[in-house]
Amino acid sequence: MKTQLSVLLIEDDPNVRLGCEQAMQLAAIPVVAVASAEEAQRLLRPDFAGVVVTDMRLPGMDGMALLRWVFQLDPNLPVIIITGHGDVTLAVEAMRSGAYDFMQKPFSTGDLVDVVRRALEKRELVLEVETLRRRLDHRDDLEARLIGRSPQMARVRQLILDVADAAVDVLIFGETGTGKEMVARCLHDLSRAGQENYVALNCGGMADNLLDSELFGHEAGAFTGAQKRRVGKIEYANGGTLFLDEVESMPINMQIKLLRVLQERVIERLGSNLQVPVSCRVVAASKDDLKVLAEQGKFRADLYYRLNVVRIELPPLRERREDIPALYDEFLLQAAKRYNRPPPPLSSDYLRRLMAQDWPGNIRELRNAADCHALGIGRDAMPPAVSSSAQSLTEAVDNYERGLLANEFARQDGNIARTSEALKIARTTLHDKLKKYGLI
Repeated sequence: MKTQLSVLLIEDDPNVRLGCEQAMQLAAIPVVAVASAEEAQRLLRPDFAGVVVTDMRLPGMDGMALLRWVFQLDPNLPVIIITGHGDVTLAVEAMRSGAYDFMQKPFSTGDLVDVVRRALEKRELVLEVETLRRRLDHRDDLEARLIGRSPQMARVRQLILDVADAAVDVLIFGETGTGKEMVARCLHDLSRAGQENYVALNCGGMADNLLDSELFGHEAGAFTGAQKRRVGKIEYANGGTLFLDEVESMPINMQIKLLRVLQERVIERLGSNLQVPVSCRVVAASKDDLKVLAEQGKFRADLYYRLNVVRIELPPLRERREDIPALYDEFLLQAAKRYNRPPPPLSSDYLRRLMAQDWPGNIRELRNAADCHALGIGRDAMPPAVSSSAQSLTEAVDNYERGLLANEFARQDGNIARTSEALKIARTTLHDKLKKYGLI
């Protein structure tokens, strides 16, 4: 998924600015036009998805100073300079300072569009290369944070890598304890906005007026006790990521206000009529299926479809039992380090018992069990295996076999010969089973 590139136009002459803006719009090129370099600075960030077109002569900071500032911000960001007649010396200096190209007044808007298109093509290529490099750099880190060799988790990690840099909102669906906030954090950290604010808010259990103030902020005197202006979560997340946990519990009237923010990308603080523009990714998480809630009239359908641009579904542990040994081992090591205890050994029988559990609390419950194990409590009090009532005998057997194969295959570093020897089955049989369960 590619981010649509745009043009940031800086021109103080309203007639020239309007003409250039209309030319871009007619060429189907998104454009934002401002009258000063200072306004442009507030909109520019590293890895800005577009190019800059600026006049040389501006009130306050001039085009040359803005060019140098942009070059320090991101040396690969193309800047096209517009110069007046007779400013050839300035144009040469601009090119030496790193400008992509320059246009001399008077110029045709068609020529400007051609130069902008070439600059956008260059920018798109640079951003694609940077995105690929970032994905490769973070792949190992993502596997360390979202542990699991199951096909389900492999798909989750790939989807995160695919959309981390895309300017789209994301809906994460999964049972309690499946790691929804970890996925949200990974989306933020792997994006180009990873250095900006990551702001999390739990929408459950909060009174309407408090949630309103938390999300949108307020002005002094907006309500009793509001002694000074407060910036809300949405505004504070500008340029970064806003994570809304348990969004299914958000009151209907707040859903309406959130929908407007997602559509217009502006907010109004409580007690103010001033519209504040915001640009942040919204990642919402729900333990309930919002589509079902929308069909039941318990959640606004229009908000559901607005949030559900990209959907990431996190599987419960009972559907990826082969990941349990690796997860438990990692949690046990973390707990041993945290409590300054030697990590206790894990027997094959104990791991099998772990994999036989349904773990209704999912990763959170598994982590708690590892903490108790590291502390030497509850290790021998593991309940007997519990199978989900929704599972048939065939499904339960398949899940157990799949987990056993995946665990041993991982222990043998993906070597089929050693795995078949360890499990005492023929290589051809092992190969067929690995293929059946999507493990190769």
